[in-house]
Amino acid sequence: MATLQRRIGTLGAAAVGISAMVGSGVFFVWAPAAAAAGGWLLLGLVIAASVATLNALSTAQLAMAYPRSGGVYTFATHTVHPLAGFVAGWLFLTGKVASAGASALIAGLYLWPAAAKPLAVAVVIVLALVNASGIRSTVVVSAAITTTVVAGILVTLGLGLGSTGASAFDVSAFPGPGVLQAASLIFFGFAGYARIATLSEEVVAPRRTIPRAVVIALVTTFALYAAVATMCLVVLGPVALAQSGAPLADLVAGPWRAVVPVLAAVAALGSLLGVLAGLSRTGLAMGRGGDLPAAFTRVAERTSTPVVAEAAFAVVIVAVVILLEPLALVGFSACAVLGYYALAHLAAFRQPAGDRWLPRAIQVLGMAGCLVLAVTVPWQALVATVALLAVAVALRTAVRRRRET
Repeated sequence: MATLQRRIGTLGAAAVGISAMVGSGVFFVWAPAAAAAGGWLLLGLVIAASVATLNALSTAQLAMAYPRSGGVYTFATHTVHPLAGFVAGWLFLTGKVASAGASALIAGLYLWPAAAKPLAVAVVIVLALVNASGIRSTVVVSAAITTTVVAGILVTLGLGLGSTGASAFDVSAFPGPGVLQAASLIFFGFAGYARIATLSEEVVAPRRTIPRAVVIALVTTFALYAAVATMCLVVLGPVALAQSGAPLADLVAGPWRAVVPVLAAVAALGSLLGVLAGLSRTGLAMGRGGDLPAAFTRVAERTSTPVVAEAAFAVVIVAVVILLEPLALVGFSACAVLGYYALAHLAAFRQPAGDRWLPRAIQVLGMAGCLVLAVTVPWQALVATVALLAVAVALRTAVRRRRET
């Protein structure tokens, strides 16, 4: 069986995770989250970050024990049941296909609104080719994008500090479930560290590298998100923020305002690049496990990348881009990925004592947090997630029964 090569270290793996998290979400989620949570937006951010941290801890524990491509698909298959692994893999694939489609469309809308969909299709194809050229290319491009975007956001925040339009906002009226819905939407931006676990076969010393990379990526992203959310609330206020089509652009005036949409497009491209890498590696693992066609296990000898999986998911994402809109895709992606992490906690809970370094209370809290946030997404997203999963499980059962007879 062809295997991937271990080529990258802690900072390289962290760069892939950060580029996936500091993507379209940081430019997109604040308006709908503020509409749901009002002046309590920061509480939604803290909840999302807390759930993400619990997820990161369990994922790191699992990846240290099973340093193979596939993420929670591999973990749940080993520690829970092959069907649980399939469910995790399916939730990851559908959630991240939706995320990739949203990122590509957001990039297209920022760069060329009149031709957003054709441009988004072109972007998916180009970045799939970058991924197919090898993980080193992915890391180099991810690091360049991340550096550019983070620097641009810091400049935007610095200019926002000089704004004279500071707004007061009322936090006396607690919005109740609205805070949880805001947290589920903000979680969309935090989910990128999963890409680090799906690259387990391609990092040096995965038992040491993966947890370090996850911590670096998560702490960096939380600090940046907290700064952005605070500035948006202080300068714009929750009402204007909820109505904003471009929150970060609205923080500044003058020439720099025209630069912010370009940064948003570049960030969306970085997010898409990381998603494509994670999708192809999970597809590789599911092909090895018999849950996707065996062709998905084909790895190019020169680049050590799963080229068939890369091409297949690029085609699916192109279809999503053509048929759907980004706002609908964000809710679906958040719901599916939260379900994926709930299974990660279950898998970590079931690990043998020799593979554990976390108390089981972490997994209990994490699973509860994921499930609570998952059911607070817009109901259309929840129904679509459950329906697609039910169809996939039914098809898998039918295929396996036919193989046995």
